[in-house]
Amino acid sequence: MKANKTLGYEYIKGFWETNPVLKQVLGMCPTLAVTVSVMNGLAMALATTFVLVFSSLLISSIRKLIPNQVRIAAFIVVIATFVTIADLVMKAQFPDLSKALGPFVPLIVVNCIILGRAEAFASKNSPFRSFLDALGNGTGFLIVLVVMGGIRELIGSRTLLGYQILPNGFEPWLIMILPAGAFLTLGLLMGLANFYVDKKKRSEREELIQKYRKSQNDVEVKGQEA
Repeated sequence: MKANKTLGYEYIKGFWETNPVLKQVLGMCPTLAVTVSVMNGLAMALATTFVLVFSSLLISSIRKLIPNQVRIAAFIVVIATFVTIADLVMKAQFPDLSKALGPFVPLIVVNCIILGRAEAFASKNSPFRSFLDALGNGTGFLIVLVVMGGIRELIGSRTLLGYQILPNGFEPWLIMILPAGAFLTLGLLMGLANFYVDKKKRSEREELIQKYRKSQNDVEVKGQEA
């Protein structure tokens, strides 16, 4: 039961605790550049998750065969292999989407999320744990990109996934589909995340203080009764 909880944690932690964007502040270039729409954000996140999962799985499987002196170079070779696969498949099956994402799919090879998880986790843990860790971090990355893409597309173009949502009377905010809109949206999301963390810490601190005061009162009452 304990093992199952631990394995579940390896996946779930990527949603929030080790979220690549909100917590580790990694992968900022694609996060800011491609989230002009939900579809772009979704496609970029799925491509990144594919590379992250399979590169982590392979690196973990061969970690004992890789000399320590060349481990980073070996990691990059593995990552580049899966990036090439993702890029070629996207160009063949989704040419319009590949064109919209531009150079950011090939640039996944230098994405700090992937190399970071390979160095920090996959090279030190079993293949299954590395798979769960990569999948969780990929899912966390996907959530942020889809949310950002949704906000920017809705306010900047009145649409979601190409379908008009807001009425014609709403004047689109042009800034939201420009680079400045990406910075504003990401700043808002990170601000909300930090606000939630601070509020939770204050709540836990107040709860501890109340427990301490209650224990002190209990001690005083017992002393008076004695």
